[in-house]
Amino acid sequence: MEVSVANGKTTAQAYKEPRIPVQTYYRWRKEYCGLKLDQAKRMNNLEKENCDCGG
Repeated sequence: MEVSVANGKTTAQAYKEPRIPVQTYYRWRKEYCGLKLDQAKRMNNLEKENCDCGG
């Protein structure tokens, strides 16, 4: 999706195709901006481990 934006599409156009709300994009961008893929995956896994899911 970042590639689509870089190629001239607006953010709304780029995220409409896979049906991701623009608000979700900005939330993800705020949370994960600057992280490499492996860092983001590790953070996500740690959040799941720390979740008190009552299970």
